[in-house]
Amino acid sequence: MKAVSIKEPGGPEVLEWIEVEDPGPAAGEVVVDVVAGALNRADVMQRMGLYPLAPGTSPYPGLEVSGRVGALGDGVTGWQVGDEVCALLTGGGYAQKVSVPAGQLLPVPAGVGLTDAAGLPEVTATVWSNLVMTAGLKQGETLLVHGGLGGVGSMAIQVAKVLGVRVVTTVGGPEKVARVRELGADVAVDHRTEDFTEYGPFDVILDVIGGDYLERNIRSLAADGRLVVIGLQNGLDGTLNLADLVFKRLSVYGTTLRTRSKEQKAAIVAEVRDHVWPMIENGSVRLLIEDRLPMEEAAEAHRRMEAGGHTGKILLVNE
Repeated sequence: MKAVSIKEPGGPEVLEWIEVEDPGPAAGEVVVDVVAGALNRADVMQRMGLYPLAPGTSPYPGLEVSGRVGALGDGVTGWQVGDEVCALLTGGGYAQKVSVPAGQLLPVPAGVGLTDAAGLPEVTATVWSNLVMTAGLKQGETLLVHGGLGGVGSMAIQVAKVLGVRVVTTVGGPEKVARVRELGADVAVDHRTEDFTEYGPFDVILDVIGGDYLERNIRSLAADGRLVVIGLQNGLDGTLNLADLVFKRLSVYGTTLRTRSKEQKAAIVAEVRDHVWPMIENGSVRLLIEDRLPMEEAAEAHRRMEAGGHTGKILLVNE
């Protein structure tokens, strides 16, 4: 088979479409013949050498795919060869085939094409696990989502609205303000000209920015508020006011999906199937797709992601 390999840490040009060994299913795993994969920020960090991989992790990037079951490992039940699926991965999705623990497979939701389903597993699992399973977001609360037109942000807005939550989101530019309002955001803040803290207090904040957003995030949380940091686009360093943390009884979580155990991922995937898949199938939540490029053009896809300005997911398709 072919896969996208990272020749050495660096820019998009280090991504190579090369021949590699076919994966085989270990016990409890399934091999998926990949129709499409999707880009995530973690792929860019891995390409740059900034995302150390756990032992045994595929060296090829790609955290989610869609395709058809090609082979079953020992002990796998509930799936058959030929089933159309999408899957949450630890890596290896930029390829023609990938092996994945059976607990991380999902059926393609009704009404979603097989190719586009590649953009669902990582973003839905990220949103549900962080907003609901970690932060305990509930009806009647106010949520702040940073980066409302990214893959995670756009999904978070929609899921939160289904849950009966008031949603405030930050975006860059007036045209994006209009887009996130179409997704259901109650308030859209143009971070280029406005300060999001003026629209608080917030019960939960989902932050993909990190860095110097930390102090303002903490300051704008309500009593018993929860901050969940899942991205570091503005860097690693931030200032934390411990008085706010203590006297407002705040909780700060730093999470990532990739490094969780397969048992934890299976539990998240099961919740996504039970709670988010019905939202997608009834049309109350939809996936935003920015573009679809051939898998061998992964370098160009990375350039587009790093240039910014995209809305929703960028897909890589095996043609």
